[in-house]
Amino acid sequence: MSYIFHFNPDAMTTAKYDEIIRRLAAAGAGSPAGRLHHVCYGAADHLRVFDVWDSQQSFEKFGETLIPILQDAGVDAGTPEVAPVHNIIKG
Repeated sequence: MSYIFHFNPDAMTTAKYDEIIRRLAAAGAGSPAGRLHHVCYGAADHLRVFDVWDSQQSFEKFGETLIPILQDAGVDAGTPEVAPVHNIIKG
């Protein structure tokens, strides 16, 4: 079953987001297994992230790489909203 993970972190700027994405790619986690969709949106000084994952386990595995990078960047992702996906329509 797929799940959405919606993050509304404090202090997520475009500069911090871009650095986190760069560091994830350098760690080999730019396109992690199990992530179906990734969207970053919002104001340049308060970005939010919405992901769709194929399972909770895939997301948790990715978190092993993500969390230390977020902490080093000074971003507290907080507790995401997590919910099962009912339907996905592509295109």
